[in-house]
Amino acid sequence: MKQAILEKYNIPVPRYTSYPPANYFHSGFQSKDYAAAIRESNHQQPQTISFYFHIPFCQRLCHYCGCNSYPAPKKEIRERYVAALHKEIDLVLPLISKDRKISQIHYGGGTPTILPASVLKELNDHVLSHFATIESPEIAIECHPGWLDENDWKNLTTCGFNRMSLGVQDFKEEVLNTVHRRPSQIPMDEVVTLLREANIRINMDFLYGLPHQTAKSFSDTIEKAVALRPDRLVTFSYAHVPWMFPRQKAVEKAGLPDSKEKEKMFEEARNILCNAQYQPIGLDHFVQKEDELYAALKNGQLHRNFQGYCTRRTTGQVYAFGVTGISQLSTAYVQNTKDISEYIEKVEAGILPVAKGYALSHEEQITREVIEILMCNYRLDWKEVANHLSLPVETIKEATAYNEDKLREFAADGIIEFDMDRIQMTAEGRLFVRNVAASMDKLMLGTTKSFSKPV
Repeated sequence: MKQAILEKYNIPVPRYTSYPPANYFHSGFQSKDYAAAIRESNHQQPQTISFYFHIPFCQRLCHYCGCNSYPAPKKEIRERYVAALHKEIDLVLPLISKDRKISQIHYGGGTPTILPASVLKELNDHVLSHFATIESPEIAIECHPGWLDENDWKNLTTCGFNRMSLGVQDFKEEVLNTVHRRPSQIPMDEVVTLLREANIRINMDFLYGLPHQTAKSFSDTIEKAVALRPDRLVTFSYAHVPWMFPRQKAVEKAGLPDSKEKEKMFEEARNILCNAQYQPIGLDHFVQKEDELYAALKNGQLHRNFQGYCTRRTTGQVYAFGVTGISQLSTAYVQNTKDISEYIEKVEAGILPVAKGYALSHEEQITREVIEILMCNYRLDWKEVANHLSLPVETIKEATAYNEDKLREFAADGIIEFDMDRIQMTAEGRLFVRNVAASMDKLMLGTTKSFSKPV
């Protein structure tokens, strides 16, 4: 890609893991509003249920982390937190219709595997005892290999999980040491063998743009990963936003690769993965050809929620438990409090621990559909969207910030191809799908909010 085009479009724009983005949520949305939204969600699509558990604790915090994470507290606090999770489940579940089915359960953090396997199994059993599931639901957990020995991995395989995301980040220890992350406690090939023997699907997560990373070193890391043949592999672009997460200032002091080197990391990693027959999915995922995400992409049915990319089969309205957990309902987003003590106290008092949320207008619901389809599938067919939403194409375009002059500019720069019926990202332009999505977003007109750069 030409340097002038890279510089032109490498500007701060939303990641669009949700629409509107989370920095539009506000404190006017309260517990009673969440309860009402849950009841209403029973009559909205999708009918399937996705549960999310946020485990915020880490044995130690990585300097780069942009997650809502906290140093591990004393054992009694962790035990009260787990008890509060069960209590919050008991507050939410009676509001959800029992004829709905679970399609997805996901644990994020923090470090979910900081909890004993027996505790994780109890949480799974709690929600699974109340609802039926679809055939082959996805039950997944994010794992930090640096703190798990062989027995820990074996115990995890007994909890009901069928997918595990291994947070490798980089195989180069100099990189991990600089960002305060512990390398895998046992060799990664042994972890992979153990999980495969338990019929667990394997994701591996990597992060590029960190200190001491170069295009060559990151390529070496991806080559090692490819040799292990994970089912899915993710190459996250490090988002440097120290004004939001002050701990990232330590990363800045160590020195960051420039945007040109960072782009080279992504491009070379992508080439390695594609040559190894992995298929690119969305912004940062690569999957094997047999993966249902690839089938969904080919059919234009790829979807995304706060848990990541998924298919229409496994997606559901998301009901989140734990501090900072974000529920993602058809017409509302709801985020729990960030304060652990406040979370525990509210839940123990029988109060849904809502800190903020957002109720989507009808226009915003339309815009969300447009942006989500484009972000996930790299293409947008206006007639298909119209059929899906049962609305005229012009109504849909009017709900967005659709601007033909802006689209012509993207096309002239080789980012998209378009006509009156469709928008198609070019192979090179995919890196800037966020920019094209932002051009459809009325909320971006004159916004003063801060976002990260695509590269």
